[in-house]
Amino acid sequence: MNLYQRLLTETTQEREYLLSAPIIKRCFEGDIVLSDYVAFLTEAYHHVKHTVPLLMSVGAKLPESKEWLREAVAEYIEEELGHQEWILNDIEHCGSDKEQHRKSTPNLATELMVSYAYDMVNRINPLGFFGMVHVLEGTSIAMADNAAENIKQTLNLPTKAFSYLRSHGSLDIEHVKFFEGLMERITDKAEQDLIVESAKKFFILYGDMFRGLSISPAKEFAA
Repeated sequence: MNLYQRLLTETTQEREYLLSAPIIKRCFEGDIVLSDYVAFLTEAYHHVKHTVPLLMSVGAKLPESKEWLREAVAEYIEEELGHQEWILNDIEHCGSDKEQHRKSTPNLATELMVSYAYDMVNRINPLGFFGMVHVLEGTSIAMADNAAENIKQTLNLPTKAFSYLRSHGSLDIEHVKFFEGLMERITDKAEQDLIVESAKKFFILYGDMFRGLSISPAKEFAA
């Protein structure tokens, strides 16, 4: 079994922890208000703005034997540049002050996920960052387009308020195929084990971020 297949089969429990977050269920049931979506975008901004710096660190720390992977990281960097600004623009199209959200403080769960990503790259092994890539890209493919459509219909928001989600939905399938090809080239079992364990942890950390957004404002007010 290659590494990509292992990532799909050995992280099932942790992936379910993420996908079972109450706010995700509410989204697909139409039980969502504008502040839910803006809160999600705000936390997305606070982790996405670290993607390029993290990738740069990964590229710098990979050994010469992984030069082929360093070249792939360079491609990732080019693809990911500026995505945090897309998120802020989406927030603005929701009627919120994007500069206020830029200056906001991330929730604890988001901060912990970002902190662990830096810790993985700088203290443990830069290869572990690809566990996070699997979580973020794989989850986006599974949910982003449907979530965007449900939120758009429920909240009657303009299409331009969904540039981030739309870019990480079906349009991201090529990225996942690219990632799959990279992971298939990692054949050392210890390196594979590291990335699988990393993915498990990032599923939980990302799931905690969603769980921090799980209280329905409408239900909270009614209570």
